[in-house]
Amino acid sequence: MISRKEIKSLINMSPKFDDMVNSLQSAPKLPKAMVKETQKVIAIARKFNREVVRPSVLGLDLKMHENPNYLPWEFVEKANEWGFYTMWIPKMFGGQGYNQPSMAYFAEEIASECLAMANLIGVHYLGMASLSATFNTRMINKIAREVAAGEKNQTPCLISLAITEPGAGTDVEEVDLLDKGNITCHAEKVPGGYKVNGTKVFISNGHLSAWHIVIAYSDLKKPSENTVTFAVKTGAQGFSFGRKENKMGQKGCPASELIFKDCFIPDENVCLTPREMENFKRGNKASAMQMIHYVVSVTRAGVGAFGAGAARGAYEKALKFASETKVNGKLLINHEWAQCMLAEMYKNIALARLSYVETNYANGIYGFYKNLQSKPAYYYNKVVPSKWFDRFSSMMDKPFMTNLFRKRQMDGQTDEEINRTSGWGSLSKFAATDMGIKNCRMALDLMGQAGLRHDRGVEKIYRDAKLLQIYEGTNQLNRLNLFNCLIAKDHPQAVVFDE
Repeated sequence: MISRKEIKSLINMSPKFDDMVNSLQSAPKLPKAMVKETQKVIAIARKFNREVVRPSVLGLDLKMHENPNYLPWEFVEKANEWGFYTMWIPKMFGGQGYNQPSMAYFAEEIASECLAMANLIGVHYLGMASLSATFNTRMINKIAREVAAGEKNQTPCLISLAITEPGAGTDVEEVDLLDKGNITCHAEKVPGGYKVNGTKVFISNGHLSAWHIVIAYSDLKKPSENTVTFAVKTGAQGFSFGRKENKMGQKGCPASELIFKDCFIPDENVCLTPREMENFKRGNKASAMQMIHYVVSVTRAGVGAFGAGAARGAYEKALKFASETKVNGKLLINHEWAQCMLAEMYKNIALARLSYVETNYANGIYGFYKNLQSKPAYYYNKVVPSKWFDRFSSMMDKPFMTNLFRKRQMDGQTDEEINRTSGWGSLSKFAATDMGIKNCRMALDLMGQAGLRHDRGVEKIYRDAKLLQIYEGTNQLNRLNLFNCLIAKDHPQAVVFDE
């Protein structure tokens, strides 16, 4: 009836089979132990919500409103005590080695109670992911082990990502826009390292972090081909904190200004240079974009999980209100129109969750998680004691390990795999965060004036959720990136990022 040749030809028509069903191809390859491990992660998150987040969520929001300069160290210390800052760092680098996709489920759980507190944990892994995308095993090992030491010593060691500039927000997340943007953070090569001048803004957890993964440019006229990645420690000479943003939402997670004035960064803290990127098969510009794709394909799925959490939080508040409030003599939950609204909200949560889960499947088979989730690597990491990895940690400092990782990860990923993971990351980011906003509006519609009260929690979720549509690339940029990665490839006449 149909030949193998026809099958192959037809499933490669647009939309390609591989672009449609990441889960179908990935699931059979996943270690079964990941299921129980993920259940454990969700249970830990729910316990943390019950004991830590829920009792303090509204109080922290009010405290930040009254004193925008307050830093929520108590919460950070509590998260550190629970082990959340090492939970998803691989054992080979001193962490606990939980499976990477489980973090998205964790993020949804915490975000369903408070997006600010979820970000106080999650944005640490944005910094970690950005460091990891340089595949500089020496620097990854150095900083990750400081994080682990900070956990043991009860001195939190957080990592931030410093990429956004005063005149360049969305521009810095797409190399085709970099050369058109107002890029000012300059890295000048000097003997023994680099001298950095410039400002980074809207840096989540900036004032709380010990390490900052800083993206600067050695040639401001052509930044797309001259990206330099540094690790800068708080207290470094020439580096200081500026203002903290007085935000409308996610008040509990500070957004900081980082100032670099003749800041000297020694070669030992340089993670990746333009000269090193010349050794990658794609060259400087394309490799810089591949690094961005590596990071955002994962972190945008994380923001999608935040969006699912916001949608869920709004739904749960509305459901509680409907279960307790009478209208025309009967509980609101027994009115058919309210039941339909609640069902629609539940649907929005499910679709938001499916978007980040499908993206994680893509990352597991084509992207960042590919090697960590192979069954041999996963079970080896799970079974072997941490002390065994500690004995051989010095191997990670060897240049050949960095070269090996870069060869496997950068040169080993195909263009099609880059587009698939990044496209799905963008899909999850804008779809799930839009669902979060939609559910907040529906909750307010259902609750009426009661929904505007701070003690009800919905107006806070609404304020918090709005920021999700802006960071990690605006939702407009993410729509364009999806078009570029999953649609434009089949239409050669389409030009993206040209306006």
